[in-house]
Amino acid sequence: MITRRTFLRLAGTAAMSLVSVGAYAGVIEPRFRLVVTRYTLRIPRWTAAHGPMRIAVIADLHACEPWMPPARIAEIVAETNRLAPDLTLLLGDYVTGIGRFSTAEVPIEVWAAALGGLSAPLGVHGVLGNHDCGADVPAIRRAFAAQGITLMENAAQRLATPSGGAAFWLAGLGDQIAWNGRGGRGLDDLPGTLAQVTDDAPVLMMAHEPDIFARMPDRVSLTVSGHTHGGQVRLPFVGSPLVPSHYGQRYVYGHIVEDGKQIVVSGGLGCSLLPVRFGRPPEIVLLDIVGAEDDGRVA
Repeated sequence: MITRRTFLRLAGTAAMSLVSVGAYAGVIEPRFRLVVTRYTLRIPRWTAAHGPMRIAVIADLHACEPWMPPARIAEIVAETNRLAPDLTLLLGDYVTGIGRFSTAEVPIEVWAAALGGLSAPLGVHGVLGNHDCGADVPAIRRAFAAQGITLMENAAQRLATPSGGAAFWLAGLGDQIAWNGRGGRGLDDLPGTLAQVTDDAPVLMMAHEPDIFARMPDRVSLTVSGHTHGGQVRLPFVGSPLVPSHYGQRYVYGHIVEDGKQIVVSGGLGCSLLPVRFGRPPEIVLLDIVGAEDDGRVA
C-alpha cells in the first residue's frame, strides 16, 4: 500500500515534471531553440550539367512579441546566411498567428527589414501564407520590394545555377486557403503558373500549404512548403495530434516522395494558435540539390 508520504512525493514529482514540460514547450523550444535540418536531394530533370545548388528555406515566422521579436528574426537571418545558400526561399506566414497570446505585433516594415538582411547569389524569393493574406497585403508587397525580396504570386522565373550555369525555373503559388473575394477560398493558380514555364528545365515550386502536392504534376521537380509547422507538437508514440491539412499526417513534415514526385515540408519557425512547440523545434531547412549523375557529396 502506498503511504500518504509516498503519494505526496509522487504527486509532487509529477507536478514538477508537468511544470518542466510546460516551461520547455511554452518558452524554451519555441523561443530559444533553432536547428538546421539538412536534405541532400536528387530530383527529376536536375543533371550533372546543373551542378550542385544549395537552397535555404524559411517558413512560418509569425512575427510577434515576445515569441518572434526582431532580435530573434535577426538571429535566424544570420544563421541562414552562415549556411551560404545559393538561393533563399521564404514560404509565407510572416505575421503573427497566436493573436491574443502575443503582447504585441511586430510591424510589417520591421520584420521585412530584418528579412532584408538575407543574402544569396540567386536572390531571396518568397510567397504569402494564409495569415499574410488576412493582413495588409499591399503593405507586405511594398515592404518586400523595398528590401529587394521577390514576392512570387502565381509566377515563374527562369534562373541559372551558380556552378553549372544550366537553367531551372523557380515558381511560387498564391495561397490555397485565403479568401479569394469570389465567395470562396484559394488564390492559387497552378495551371496559370506552369503556363509561364516555356522549356524543359526543372521546376522548383514554392507553395505555402503542402496540400497542393496531391495534384502537383510530374513537370514539377520539387515542391517546398510550410504551413503545418510539422504538427508544432509531436508526442512520443502518438505523433502530431493536430495537423492543418486535409490529408492529416500525409504531408505533415519532411521529405516525402509519391509516384516519383518530391516535396519537402518545413517544420517552420514560429507558432500558430498557441505559443507552444514540443518535439518540433524551430528549423531552417537546407536543401543541397545534386544531379542524378553526381556522387551526392556536398561541401
